[in-house]
Amino acid sequence: MERIFLIGYMGAGKTTVGKALAKTTGLQFYDLDWYIEGRMLKTVPQIFAELGEEGFRQIEHRLLHEVAEFENVIISCGGGTPCFFDNIDYMNKQGQVVYLKVTPEVLCKHLKMGKTERPLLKGKTEEELLTFVTTQLASRSPFYEQANYTLDVSLMDNYEKIKITVAELLQLLKPDNPI
Repeated sequence: MERIFLIGYMGAGKTTVGKALAKTTGLQFYDLDWYIEGRMLKTVPQIFAELGEEGFRQIEHRLLHEVAEFENVIISCGGGTPCFFDNIDYMNKQGQVVYLKVTPEVLCKHLKMGKTERPLLKGKTEEELLTFVTTQLASRSPFYEQANYTLDVSLMDNYEKIKITVAELLQLLKPDNPI
């Protein structure tokens, strides 16, 4: 039985890496935000609008516990997931946790290119976005750094580099690799 949790800031590439890793390993892939949307029959932005961040985080916590009971899975978590309740401790008990680390500048580039509406970023200028990401990353890093493994994915900008990242991740996750 295997459970791999991918954590890191929004735009770090958790879903991209998770899908590629699932394809390579044959494990089932779950994006926690997509799972939440499927279970709640609402988008994450709709849940934020209706319940606020606190309401969303309660749903996220409950459904993290639900999906983390599945076996042989890769779970891509939302950027804030490890930072609320006991989520990071719970994930560390349930499986292997990998922090996909990216610089604030690269994150901003990814987030500007992304097509997904992100409630926490709505209406921010480029400068405000960089300040927001840098500040939030600094406050979330203590949670992210509790992961079993950290993998710098700042240069993951094409398919070949995604394949290299997956190979590095598989090397990290080898059973004989000391944590």
